[in-house]
Amino acid sequence: MTIAIMQPYFLPYIGYYQLIKAVDKFVMYDDVNYINRGWINRNNILVGGKAHLFTIPLKDASQNKLIHEVTLADDAQWRKKLLKTIQQSYQKAPCYSSVFPVIESIVQYDTNTISELALQSLIQVNEYLGIDTEIVPSSTVYTNADLKAQDRILDICQQEQATRYINPIGGMELYDRQKFANEGIELFFIKSSSVTYPQFKNDFVPWLSMLDVLMFNEVSTIHELLTAYELI
Repeated sequence: MTIAIMQPYFLPYIGYYQLIKAVDKFVMYDDVNYINRGWINRNNILVGGKAHLFTIPLKDASQNKLIHEVTLADDAQWRKKLLKTIQQSYQKAPCYSSVFPVIESIVQYDTNTISELALQSLIQVNEYLGIDTEIVPSSTVYTNADLKAQDRILDICQQEQATRYINPIGGMELYDRQKFANEGIELFFIKSSSVTYPQFKNDFVPWLSMLDVLMFNEVSTIHELLTAYELI
């Protein structure tokens, strides 16, 4: 059993989906504190050949709240505005006709929390790509909020009887490989390789939302891009 644990992000970059595909079970870590000005509710898409930051408006978001407690703003217009921006920016992209309905379904999903909306952006993209990794929100299962940092991650691994845990490369200084080994768990870090593809006629803009990857690439090509990483 190989698992990964990550905070929920809305339509994150391809590296996040590489991590999902690399494991048997993906734990969406939504019962930790919300991070202001992070990537939970925003990302970049391509507008006019340049990176354009979109943000999903939230209501009273605070680092004193857990992610799954943070709600969307009451203004429902943001959904229409975001979809209009996506439509105008990508309607000439080669895979627009098959991808836009998926994005529309995600953006219009009936929920009032950013955690649930982010979860849908993972589930529905996975369904489109045929990725069958199980995704579990941590707030619904593990009841281990008394534990912190590495100890909490290890506890989730043990509850899942995991034999391997994969973490993004940015966490190399946070986790002790020997401590995981002592519990019978191999610890690896995933390092994404450079991912490029044709993007209209402009110079390539890297590491945008997965939305951009979907719009410009067929499913078979995306699966090749999803293997462009190494485990360290």
